[in-house]
Amino acid sequence: MNNGNGVAFGARLAVVDDAACAAATGVAVDEVASAAAGREAASGLPDKRRVAASFSKAAASYDSVAQLQRDVGHTLLARLPADLQPSQWLDLGSGTGYFSRALAQRFPEVAGVALDIAEGMLTHARAQGGTSWHVAGDAEQLPLRNGSCGLIYSSLAVQWCSDFAAVLAEAHRTLQPGGVLAFASLCAGTLHELRQSWRAVDGRVHVNRFREFADYQRLCANSGLQVLSLDNVPHVLHYANVRGLTHELKALGAHNLNPGRPDGLTGRTRMLGLLHAYETFRTPLGLPATYQVVYAVLRKPVEQGQSR
Repeated sequence: MNNGNGVAFGARLAVVDDAACAAATGVAVDEVASAAAGREAASGLPDKRRVAASFSKAAASYDSVAQLQRDVGHTLLARLPADLQPSQWLDLGSGTGYFSRALAQRFPEVAGVALDIAEGMLTHARAQGGTSWHVAGDAEQLPLRNGSCGLIYSSLAVQWCSDFAAVLAEAHRTLQPGGVLAFASLCAGTLHELRQSWRAVDGRVHVNRFREFADYQRLCANSGLQVLSLDNVPHVLHYANVRGLTHELKALGAHNLNPGRPDGLTGRTRMLGLLHAYETFRTPLGLPATYQVVYAVLRKPVEQGQSR
């Protein structure tokens, strides 16, 4: 269906303009990512172009090592309001499409869109099904029309966005009155064991930085969305050795992407120093890796005279 202004993803789905269609080929995404690179460097968060490239490369290996992602995503699904019946949904930062398929099963009569900045992930997801619509796009500049979504679901994606206020503003714009934004993200304190171990070796940036939980609280409170719940919950994984953790991070595409990270291979002396320092955290279960997970469910208010 085409109304002359763009391409519609089905009769009841949002109309996407020409720029958004270009994003599906990766052109607009590169331009948006390039424009954001300066902001991200200033914030200390990763450059989106590196994030997109890293996760694209990890598409084939991602699902085999994504237990944390599975656990967090299912917890987020369980936090959705019991009475939620969206007219259409958006899986924001959809990755391999695992939760696009879960959303399609939960809302079988509802159309949905899987959106990700990493085209390699979208290519992988298309073959898995779940939705007919896989779109390349940026959470800070969604290629969707105003009031087009009843649910925006995003699990472990928005931590890579340097301008989270823009993410919330875009959610507010594209949600229908009464629509829900449910997201899970990471905040400061994530992988603190690895960070502290590297700090004992050198002063370089070896571990991804994430914003403070207080920043999530402040930005959500000022978003114009009603905060139904907002929690910081630690998830601790255990590994037999450090190489098990670093291998998993690389397979997920979530290894160190921050500005200031060291280039090239890590020398043997520094690696031995890391292994020695991390051993001080060992427990009977193994070497811990703590992820500080932010769970949030927000609703767009229904103004007087509006219908949900």
